[in-house]
Amino acid sequence: MGVRVRQKVKGKGNPWWVFISHNKKRTSKKVGDKQAAEEVASIIRAKLKLGEFDFEEPKQTPTFKEHAELWLSLPHDWKESTRENYLNNLNIHILPVLGSMSINDIKRKDLKSFFDKKYAEGLNLNTIKLIRAPINGVLAYAVESELIESNPMRELALKYKKKKFEIDPLTESESQLFLEQVQTFMDGEYYPPVLCALRTGIRVGEIEALKWKDIDFDNRQIEVQRSHRNGRITDTKNHMRRRVDMTLHLTETLKAHRTAQKRNALKNGNPVSEFVFSGADGELLNRDWVRKALNDCTERAGLRRIRIHSMRHSYATIRLMKGHNVGDVSYQLGHSSIKITYDVYAHWMPGQFKSEVDELDTPHPNAPHMHPQTTSKQIL
Repeated sequence: MGVRVRQKVKGKGNPWWVFISHNKKRTSKKVGDKQAAEEVASIIRAKLKLGEFDFEEPKQTPTFKEHAELWLSLPHDWKESTRENYLNNLNIHILPVLGSMSINDIKRKDLKSFFDKKYAEGLNLNTIKLIRAPINGVLAYAVESELIESNPMRELALKYKKKKFEIDPLTESESQLFLEQVQTFMDGEYYPPVLCALRTGIRVGEIEALKWKDIDFDNRQIEVQRSHRNGRITDTKNHMRRRVDMTLHLTETLKAHRTAQKRNALKNGNPVSEFVFSGADGELLNRDWVRKALNDCTERAGLRRIRIHSMRHSYATIRLMKGHNVGDVSYQLGHSSIKITYDVYAHWMPGQFKSEVDELDTPHPNAPHMHPQTTSKQIL
């Protein structure tokens, strides 16, 4: 027989509990302050000795999946993108592993094993932290609901090394070979969007959501102001609009694409789509079909396979290797800060500033003359 009094979470103002363990049965009751808990504990001890204490039938503890669904249904002060991220991570990563487990059966070791496997599968630390967030939210809510005594996620350190971010963009010559194949593949159906990606660095979701009213042909600019993610139109990734420059060839290609789109719409008796890269049925550009086109065209060109996002990286690295202004490249890409551009692409800019460094050997006409053999002691 055992009757104990303690707090689940230590700290002034937190409630005190009475924990009862008797004949292999356990239960607990929240009482209030410590004095009241001690008094209740004394009464329960007496009833246990007299055999008058009845254990309530234990309530069936919900599974992690059931409690997660309840947690998600509650009102939260979340951005819609945050809710989508939580839902995606739950469906893709968490529920297949933890969903069927009873909420009170999930221990710290289970979570540690779960995250270790995710890291071993190749997920980076930032992604693992995003997966951790909804798990922590569900378990914290379980504590509040008095389903579990403490959150096993607390103080669980994720001590994984950050994996080096590596990109594999196309070189300038490779991108030209690739474009030549795209131009002939399926009568050039995917040439306009692929060219747009390689000549502007716009994200694929932003390309999918591009409307004709966003394009200023006179000034050769595209105003990027929305994206297409998870089946709906949203703001851009960092919720910022930007104006992206178009090359002459891209401008003429999009003009020709607009004419062809109008002609096909009239031919089929359909209204002209407001979206630049919609199909004949009015649906947005199909990302899966774009992937298939990329795979086919890189194979035809004798190149390695690339991801859709690699076209964005190719745009950035080609420009930076040419010595273009880093600030402008960063803006055109839509990075929230130039630091991101440097962090991702710094090693693609080797030797671009040698001419500027060499200028240090050429003194300014008004600078005081210094003899080459002047010693550091004489300078000081």
